[in-house]
Amino acid sequence: GGGGGAAMADGEGLVSVDYEVYGKVQGVFFRKYTQGEAKRLGLVGWVQNTSHGTVQGQIQGPTARVRELQEWLRKIGSPQSRISRAEFSNEKKIEVLEHKEFQILK
Repeated sequence: GGGGGAAMADGEGLVSVDYEVYGKVQGVFFRKYTQGEAKRLGLVGWVQNTSHGTVQGQIQGPTARVRELQEWLRKIGSPQSRISRAEFSNEKKIEVLEHKEFQILK
C-alpha cells in the first residue's frame, strides 16, 4: 500500500476503472454480491466470470464510491469467496457514465 500523491484527488469527479479478482471467486455468488454492493454505492458497470477462473469487470462512478468498491473487491467479496488478490487497471477520469446500471454479464 502506501498513499501519497492522492491528497488532492477530487472525490466528486467520475472515474472508470477495470478490475480482475483472483482466488476462489466463481461458484460462490461473487457476481451477485458485487452487483448488490455496486448498486448500494450507486455505481454502474459490469461483472463477469472469465474462462480462467477469475471475475472481471468495470466500475464507473464518483471517485470516493469507486474506491469503496475497490476495497470491497480486494478484501470482502461474497461470504463463501476466498480472494487472493484484486488487480485494477485502465483508471481514467470520465465526463459521463458509460453504463446505465451495474450488470452481470454471462
